[in-house]
Amino acid sequence: MTESERLLMTLGFEKRTERGSVLETFFPWDKTVNNWCKQGLPEKFAASRLYPQAGSYMERYLSDEMTEPVYEYEKYLGFDGVKRMAFRIPFACFDTTVLDETLTYVVRQDTDGWIRKYHKNSNLVEELKAPVEEEKDWYTLKDKVREHLELYCTDENIGKVYGKYAQAHKRGDFSLRFRAQGFFWLPRTLLGIEGQMYAFYDMPEVIHDMNRFAVEVFREKHGKIFDIIQPEVMLFEEDLSGCNGPMISPDTFEEFVADYYRQLFPFLKEKGVKNIFVDTDGDFNRLIPQFIAAGVDGFLPMDVNAGMDIVKVRELYPGLKFIGGFNKLVIEQGKDAIDREFERILPVIRSGGYVPGCDHQATPDSTLENYRYYIRRLKVVMEESGAACS
Repeated sequence: MTESERLLMTLGFEKRTERGSVLETFFPWDKTVNNWCKQGLPEKFAASRLYPQAGSYMERYLSDEMTEPVYEYEKYLGFDGVKRMAFRIPFACFDTTVLDETLTYVVRQDTDGWIRKYHKNSNLVEELKAPVEEEKDWYTLKDKVREHLELYCTDENIGKVYGKYAQAHKRGDFSLRFRAQGFFWLPRTLLGIEGQMYAFYDMPEVIHDMNRFAVEVFREKHGKIFDIIQPEVMLFEEDLSGCNGPMISPDTFEEFVADYYRQLFPFLKEKGVKNIFVDTDGDFNRLIPQFIAAGVDGFLPMDVNAGMDIVKVRELYPGLKFIGGFNKLVIEQGKDAIDREFERILPVIRSGGYVPGCDHQATPDSTLENYRYYIRRLKVVMEESGAACS
């Protein structure tokens, strides 16, 4: 069975004759892997090597700079092969520019257009000005983004970046996980969270135009990319909820997010995307029916400590798929706690449609020894659950 077939089997509620996929939810936390390098992880997996900085505009937008380093890291630890990549609409189209500097701080405009104040003697960063604060800012930025799309996101460049994975992926050597900014996330990056909340009421047409533009670009560029590769999982980054629930009402979600899912998701499925997931932290229980109605297949990371209990959610929505759902904090606590957490989620594993993994990234306080034990147990559980489902 190929890596691709195994993942589709695991997520597909199929009768299993082999073990399910052994994958992690996200790429690792930089502080965590740096700590693990002090505990025996090879230095080639230090964060600076896993996450090289994009060196050109093209690399910012046609994003695979971490694909191979993270793949090698995960294979070294014993996970199945998954290659993670993205296409980014060119909102990060600015050059880094220092605007002011003193002995204690630097004020600069970053590549995403935000003006921030960096304090030299601490990790404090102040966000001073968003790239979009009024309507005219958005239309000026949109014109610049169109220029960068024409210059850097050409068919030739798309073929160079994503084409190199096509043959091996077609053989099933690895699965593909493709990321994109969702329709809540994207306006927030341009307006800031406070600015976005006001804009729902003060500038609703600006947010609608941002998301209409995103649908237009995604259909054009994802259409070209998915003619070359077809990911098993495409995830839309949203992060629209916290521990106390969603940051927006069901009506706001329906108007500003779900409507754009409906415009885009059928096209992505036609292009060969197998599973569409939403990435959101926090407690989003209230919105699950609307997500499903808009065409979402599943969710990650299913944040346990915010109240997203996959056992309970699966009872309510039997056809919903999950990646994650394993309480990352128990890895800090040792082997017995890890065993108990696998027992908790075992009914969902056995029922299918689920790739267990940390409900975000393993924390810096998790030891490498404990994490290796977690991986060993994950393999055993997925092997045994495959036998149980056969």
